[in-house]
Amino acid sequence: MSAAASPAPRTDDQLLEATDVESLLRYGLNPETREAFRPALSGDGAIAAAITLDRLGVLPRSVAYIAKIVRAGGVRYAAELAEPLPDPAAAEVLRGWLETAAQHTGADADGETLTARWLDAVAEIMGLRGETRQASRSSR
Repeated sequence: MSAAASPAPRTDDQLLEATDVESLLRYGLNPETREAFRPALSGDGAIAAAITLDRLGVLPRSVAYIAKIVRAGGVRYAAELAEPLPDPAAAEVLRGWLETAAQHTGADADGETLTARWLDAVAEIMGLRGETRQASRSSR
């Protein structure tokens, strides 16, 4: 029995440079390409989104709230919010992702659900990164 090879570790900057979140949303939510791209969207795509929003000062609970809005009103509704996040730069980034998601899920309920789950994953990753940062600071 052989062990599965682990990917080489990457820095946040390397991951961001190598990951196009909008493309992963485009193909990971599209019903025709969803199965092939969903693992990348849920993996590197969610991590890159979490890093991006974290660097813009977004709180994980704000992203989790947007996921609730997607579940309640749909991706298009969330994309059309005047201020999806308090910071204009962060709102612009998130709105771009939501617009991409809305264009490629259409009226597909599975795509709407996947978008909400993806946003939840992004929020969870952001929270874990914050907890890890806090724990490493307190152990110094």
